[in-house]
Amino acid sequence: MTKHSLLIELGTEELPPKTLKKLHDAFAKEIINGLLEAQLIHSGDEAQAFASPRRLAILVPNVLSKQADQDTERLGPAVKAAFDADGKPTPAATGFAKSCGVQVSDLAHLDTDKGKRLAYTINETGKALAELLEGLLEQTIKRLPIAKRMRWGDGDAEFVRPVKWLLTLHGEQVIPCKVLGVSSTNKSFGHRFHSKGELTVHSADQYQQTLLEQGHVITSFEQRKKLILSLCQDAARSLGGHIEDDPNLLDEVCGLVEYPSTIVGDFEHSFLDVPQECLISSMRDHQKYFHVIDDDGKLMPHFITMSNIDSSKPKQVKEGNEKVLRARLSDAQFFWESDQKIKLAERVEKLNSVMFHAKLGSTLDKANRLQQLSGEIAKLLNADQQLAQRGALLAKADLVSDMVGEFDELQGVMGHYYANLDGEPKIVGECIEQHYWPKFAGDQLPDSLEAQSVALADKLDSLVGIYAAAGAPSGDKDPYGLRRAALSILRILIEKDHSLDLRDLISLTSATYMELQGLEIDTETQANIVDFVQGRLLPLYQSQNVATLPIKSVLAVSSNKPLDFHQRLMAIVAFSNANEAQDLAAANKRISNILKKQSAEVQSDIDVQALDQAEEISLHDALKNIESECQQLFDHGEYQKGLSKLANLRTPVDNFFENVMVMSDEPSQQANRLALLKRLQDLFLRVADISLLQQN
Repeated sequence: MTKHSLLIELGTEELPPKTLKKLHDAFAKEIINGLLEAQLIHSGDEAQAFASPRRLAILVPNVLSKQADQDTERLGPAVKAAFDADGKPTPAATGFAKSCGVQVSDLAHLDTDKGKRLAYTINETGKALAELLEGLLEQTIKRLPIAKRMRWGDGDAEFVRPVKWLLTLHGEQVIPCKVLGVSSTNKSFGHRFHSKGELTVHSADQYQQTLLEQGHVITSFEQRKKLILSLCQDAARSLGGHIEDDPNLLDEVCGLVEYPSTIVGDFEHSFLDVPQECLISSMRDHQKYFHVIDDDGKLMPHFITMSNIDSSKPKQVKEGNEKVLRARLSDAQFFWESDQKIKLAERVEKLNSVMFHAKLGSTLDKANRLQQLSGEIAKLLNADQQLAQRGALLAKADLVSDMVGEFDELQGVMGHYYANLDGEPKIVGECIEQHYWPKFAGDQLPDSLEAQSVALADKLDSLVGIYAAAGAPSGDKDPYGLRRAALSILRILIEKDHSLDLRDLISLTSATYMELQGLEIDTETQANIVDFVQGRLLPLYQSQNVATLPIKSVLAVSSNKPLDFHQRLMAIVAFSNANEAQDLAAANKRISNILKKQSAEVQSDIDVQALDQAEEISLHDALKNIESECQQLFDHGEYQKGLSKLANLRTPVDNFFENVMVMSDEPSQQANRLALLKRLQDLFLRVADISLLQQN
């Protein structure tokens, strides 16, 4: 067996730039997993993945040319069952021998933990890489995250784009295979315009160099991305500004070019009278341009883009890009001026023509619900009800503006601008923009109490109404973004320190639907919605690298107040690092198991006079000394201080279990000891089920 680098390149027509990074990651992962599973590599850590608009590729070092031969031991029936009293093979023995392709006499007798058993060692000859590669590639292609596959030509092959070539090299040797209707060779193709047709890659390790020098292609997605960022930063500095961090745009532009070339353009200063968000959206979302801002965060009249062609007439290319952008910015300028002719409040009635959900009415219906619900939530948060309700009523009005009709990503932002122009209170404009926050994981939260009220109302209205109308999302599908809404509600309540009960919020929302929409949401559905929201707590904290066991220990006893859950969890995380944690967790698990086995509910009343063993008296006294203080601390949400007190019970608890027989033959004594354990468990359960902290 020999080892060489394995190169696989799948050449295609231009791949979708927005998904190229995702395809790049998945292609590499599946190839590496396949090679590991086939035992052709020991590690995929040194593999290099590549992707450009016309290719997905990977270079994996030290790939075996053939699997190692393996001895596989098969165990059959027990020897006692394999032969009868006369020593003749039973059907169990003959059946096992037949499955192994041998005679019973060829089987071994092997000593195992379960006694002697028939056994047979099968020598499996390893398969060659050439036998395995085609199947591995087919499996990889099936597993790639492609939303919609296409067909081309007369064949039945399906992929995200038509496949043009396949390169598979093991060292210098072509590994023959055929996938998606294309047979493998050592040929590749470089840049569509700057390369002279077919290229020969003589060895796997020469791939990057060959494509760069002869094909004018930077094959590494990450190297190309770093180059694009560096070119943009240099260009922005030369203009006296800088570019903003925009990883999504950077990935998309990287998916558009194989060898980037910088183009710097300008636009008329008069366009800067339009809100800069509109101009940035035109440049970023429609043209894939990088905008330039000054040190004060103000937009400058320049743009930077990447060309896939090193043009001999750069001035002409620059002017062409400026012409296209000028048309876009002129549209934005027209919409901005046109929208100002109608006040935001006058647009509210037009929302009646915009459907929110077939079963939940129009967006005007939603606006009316938000107005009422925001007022109720504002009361709970001690916010200004009138301002919150005004912000809620106008929150969706910009959806029927010309600007948002063209640039839907500006909803809320434009409403803020228009509210300010109409003379609405400053806080109303902030409510309009910020009620959409957070827009994604880790995004900022609404600033003011009024904006938080409207944001909560908006997310609750969507969550409760759509859950009641369409049910909970299943699997990976969540077309209405209910999981995102639930996470947003949790984040606002937790990070903004609002001790509100989810049941109350869901009930308020349901009552609003009943009063304004005539839609009854029964108590069972409401309870299911509460459970759905609480179900997002585990992934929320896992995404923050909080260990799973502490999260589950608090979920087991959690109240319906997310802020209270957070306070308990932080206390448990701190407690779990204490020396006493594992011992007390083990003791609580033991207590839980003992109490679960009781046929009747265990009471927590203790007959102090009946305590007669030193260790149970000691545990009772220790518990009594801190019980009242701990309860007070827990009542005030000071869970960490309370747990610190409970940590002092480690020694008396250990002594109790070491020396006291809980399940005494004397019924009254047994009941008393169970009551003592129940009191101890109840105290810990005020915070969490710490028995779940025990490592398995």
